[in-house]
Amino acid sequence: MKEFLLTQSTITQALLATLFTWGVTAAGAALVFFTRTVNKKLMDSMLGFAAGVMIAASFWSLLAPAIEMSEELGKNAWLTAVIGFLGGGIFMRITDRLLPHVHPSLSTDQSEGIKTSWQRSTLLVVAITMHNIPEGLAVGVAFGAVAANLPSATIGGAIALAIGIGLQNFPEGAAVSLPLRREGMGRWRSFILGQASGIVEPVAGVLGALFVLKMIHILPYALAFAAGAMIFVVVEELIPESQRTEAHIDVVTMATMVGFATMMLLDVALG
Repeated sequence: MKEFLLTQSTITQALLATLFTWGVTAAGAALVFFTRTVNKKLMDSMLGFAAGVMIAASFWSLLAPAIEMSEELGKNAWLTAVIGFLGGGIFMRITDRLLPHVHPSLSTDQSEGIKTSWQRSTLLVVAITMHNIPEGLAVGVAFGAVAANLPSATIGGAIALAIGIGLQNFPEGAAVSLPLRREGMGRWRSFILGQASGIVEPVAGVLGALFVLKMIHILPYALAFAAGAMIFVVVEELIPESQRTEAHIDVVTMATMVGFATMMLLDVALG
C-alpha cells in the first residue's frame, strides 16, 4: 500500500509539473491574440535563451545526477552516462529523420523526414512536438528519481528543472502560432495549434516517472538519455534557428548565456 501511494504521489507530481510546462507553451502561443509578429531580434533572443536553459538543464539537472546515481547504484558512472547520452541523441536523430516536420523559419518544400502531403501547420506542430518529448520525459524522470530516495535526487532539483523547461517553452509556443497567424490563419486556430505542441509533455512526463519507478536500475540511463535528447534539440534546432540573422548573433549569444545562468541558478539554489 505504501509503495502504491508513493507511486501515485510521484505520478501526480510529474503530471502537475508537466501541465505547468504545457501551460507556459500555451502562454507563448497566446501572443497571437495581441500581435501578428514579434520583433525578430526579440524572438531570436528568446530562442537563444531557451537554448541556454536546455544546455544547463542537461548537465545540472540530468547528466550530473545520472553520474552520481550510477556510483550510488554501483554502476560504471562514465559508461552509463555515455551510453544514455548518446542513446538520447540517436533516438532524436532517428525521429528527426523519419517524422515529417518543418522548422518555423523554413518553407514547406524544405521539410524534413519522410515526404508527405501534410499542410505546413501540421508540419510546424510536429516539429515543436518532437522537441517537447524529451523535455516532458526529463521532468518525469527527475520526479521519479526523487521517489527512488537516492541522495543525488531532490524535489527542489526536479522543481527547478520543471521551471526551467517551462521558461524555455514560451518562445516555442510563439514559434508555432505566430508564423501561422502571419500566413493568414485565424487567431484561435493559430493558438490551438501552437499550444497543441505542448500536449505531449504531460504524457511523456507521466510515462517517464512511471517507467523509472518500475525499473530503478535504469534511472541513470534514463536521465542521461533525456540529456542527450535535449542537447540534440538545442544543436540541431534552437541554436541554428536563433542565429539565422547574422546581425543578431552577438545579442542571441548573450541571451543564450543568460538562459544557461538562469537554469544553473535555479538548479543550484533549489536543488
